[in-house]
Amino acid sequence: MGIFATILSFFGCANKKSEKNKSDSEFDTQIAESMEAFKNRPVYEKLTQEIIDSTMDDDLVQVVFDNLISKLPEDYTKECEIVSDWNQARKTIYFIWLLEAEVNNGGFNQFYFNPSGQFYNFIPEALLKVNAKLFADLTEKANKVYESENEKITEKQDGTLEGFSESYENNPLNSFDDEFYNLYEKEDLMKLQVEYIRENSKEFIEKK
Repeated sequence: MGIFATILSFFGCANKKSEKNKSDSEFDTQIAESMEAFKNRPVYEKLTQEIIDSTMDDDLVQVVFDNLISKLPEDYTKECEIVSDWNQARKTIYFIWLLEAEVNNGGFNQFYFNPSGQFYNFIPEALLKVNAKLFADLTEKANKVYESENEKITEKQDGTLEGFSESYENNPLNSFDDEFYNLYEKEDLMKLQVEYIRENSKEFIEKK
């Protein structure tokens, strides 16, 4: 996934509106092209040292995660069983990805509610593996609150969308969400994962 910035230049008041519209159009085109490129990105069912070494840092975590996902059935049956057989390096990247995807989308409440939550006890260790100590500490705190106040957190989660939405009201996990988002300014989680993958590249390579 990429972050795009558009610099809008205006030359004279009379041209501001047309220039802005043009820039918006170019931005939309750039977004569309990026989404198309992402959709058509290569997914490697087998990773090699050459693939890892030749992949740019911005794409490396995605490449590794795509490889891990390719090892799971489409309906994610036996996910826990399959993942438990992976080495620590693979588990580390997989668990961190799940955490980020869920929390950045719907907070810790969504993370624990969805199937990703079955791995919650392993997340702090995974974060420590990549030296994301602040993220690990915060997640450990969230885990303790989830366990100690589980009845309150889940009482409205009756399997319906409405029940899940209502479970956010006065949810003690909510306070951890902004802390999580703000930590990106203190710890570069993507960079830490890239460094971990490169240092442990052999753990991601398929054995012949």
